Parts: sequence; C-alpha cells; structure tokens
Amino acid sequence: FIGQFYDNKSPPARVLVSHPLANSELVAEALRVRAGRKVLIDRPRRGERRRLMDHAVINAREALSRRLAESASQRRLLDGLSRLLRLEAPPDRIEVFDNSHVSGSRAVGAMIVAGPEGMMRNAYRKFTIRGAALRGEGGEGAASPGDDYAMMREVLTRRFSRALKEDPARGQWPDLVLIDGGAGQLGVALEVFEELGCDDVRVAAIAKGRSEGRERIFLPGAKPIELAPRNPVHYFLQRLRDEAHRFAIGAHRAKRSKAMERSVLDGVPGIGPKRKKALLHHFGSAAAVARAGVADLRCVDGISAAMAGRIYDRFHSEG
Repeated sequence: FIGQFYDNKSPPARVLVSHPLANSELVAEALRVRAGRKVLIDRPRRGERRRLMDHAVINAREALSRRLAESASQRRLLDGLSRLLRLEAPPDRIEVFDNSHVSGSRAVGAMIVAGPEGMMRNAYRKFTIRGAALRGEGGEGAASPGDDYAMMREVLTRRFSRALKEDPARGQWPDLVLIDGGAGQLGVALEVFEELGCDDVRVAAIAKGRSEGRERIFLPGAKPIELAPRNPVHYFLQRLRDEAHRFAIGAHRAKRSKAMERSVLDGVPGIGPKRKKALLHHFGSAAAVARAGVADLRCVDGISAAMAGRIYDRFHSEG
C-alpha cells in the first residue's frame, strides 16, 4: 500500500505506521529514492505521535464501517432492482446513457456507471456527437433538432462497437444498460444491439411519468412499470437517471463554454495564446473580457494601451 500510495507523490520526511512493516528498510530506501532525501518509517509507541496514530486508526475503522454499511445497502438495492426488472442476478455493472444539446447544437452523449460500490466515476465517459452531425453553423456536435434517436444510436454504436473490439471476453460489459427515454429510445437501443450481434445485453429505458416521481420503466416485450414514490429501489433508479442527466448537462456546458471562449477571443487581432491566457486568467471568462473597460484591460500583463483600445473597440463598436 505504501509503495502504491507514494507512486505518484513525494513522500514526507517521516511516515507513521500503526503495525510492524515487513521489509521496512527496503521500503524506506525506495521512498528515499523517490523523495531524493532520507525518509524515516516510524511506528510510534508513546507521546504525541502515538496519540496521532491512535486517532488515525479510529478514523480508518469508522470509514471502513461506513463503507461496509453503504456496500450492504447498495447490494440490497441491486437485489431489489434485479427482481423488479426480472434479471437473472443482481447487476455488478450498470451503464446509464443520456444526451444533452440545445436545438441540436453542441450535442454530447454521456455514460455513467454504477455497481455494488456505488457510482464508478472513473468509468464515466463523454461522447461528442459526430455521425448525426449536420456540418452547418453548429459545426461538430450539431445534429438535427429533436433527433434524440440518432444521437442515442450513435453513442450506443460507438460504445459497444469499441467494446466488441477491445473487450471480446466481456470483462467490463454491463449487466444492465439503462437508457434515458421511453419506448422509442428503447427500440433504438435494441436495434443497435441486434445490428452488432450482441442482443443478449439486458436493456431498459426510464422516462418521466405523468407526475413528479412517477417515472416509468420500459422493458422489451412487457408493459411499462410505473415507479412508486418512497420505494428505495425506485428512488435508486431515479438517482441513476438524474446522475446521467447531470453528467450530460455538465459535458454540454463545458463544450459550449469552450466554444464561446474560442470564438470570441480568437477574433481579436493581436491576441495570441499567451495574451488570451492572461486575459482569461485575469477576468475569469471571455464574456467578462468583452464587458471590460479600457482601464481594466490595461491592468492585464502584456496588454498595452493600444491593445486595450483594440480589444475594447472589438466588442463595443457599432454595427
């Protein structure tokens, strides 16, 4: 553990441990090489360092207890989900897909992953919508307004075409794919899996119901299931859908913000990467640069009076 922990960070001068460390001299030498100076591995027996270590052990035990309790609760939710969706076993990996765009522009797809330990954020993925793009004013990521089916088709095709090539043994394949949408999105997902020859993947779709908290679950060849409020398993499904929605919106906003900063500042003559970075660092955003006065612009390193005037005129000239 100590070797792994300090693999990407510099060790301190003293490392306190609660138990005897096997090969402590070898570990200390490895840490010395990593740090470029002497590193002492100390197992304190008394005094302030011993009290510090006792507190660390108590905190570790409490954190482990919380983690075990959360894991048990998550397992109960997965058991309940398995029964609700008639799965063969509780899923170890759930992938949830959603899209985000504004009238088709800057469209992105998002995939979040959940399992027995909760949300697996290191497995989240973002997809810039490309295949359904209309190469017009919106540029990359622009799709036909309202064509959510094409977007979902592209995201699922890219995700599982790659999985077929890179993970044919299905070591990291989902036990359940959950789509944000209704019967139409479910139909698109089933078509994608059939076309790819992997139609044994279990798929469900979750759509908003007639009232808040009354979402409906769509399953292949079955009537929709209406979620009841205050049911832990139903609430778990809503949380999965909301997390995918949050992640998709965040990816879309980041893309839109990046595009705005690129289009607004890159049009100013004389603003290269260095000055652009200084302006964004000083004002916080391209929009704030556009609102700034000449005197404020002159406060930025590398911005002369003449350059400040040109920037101001760029954003405040008439016509």
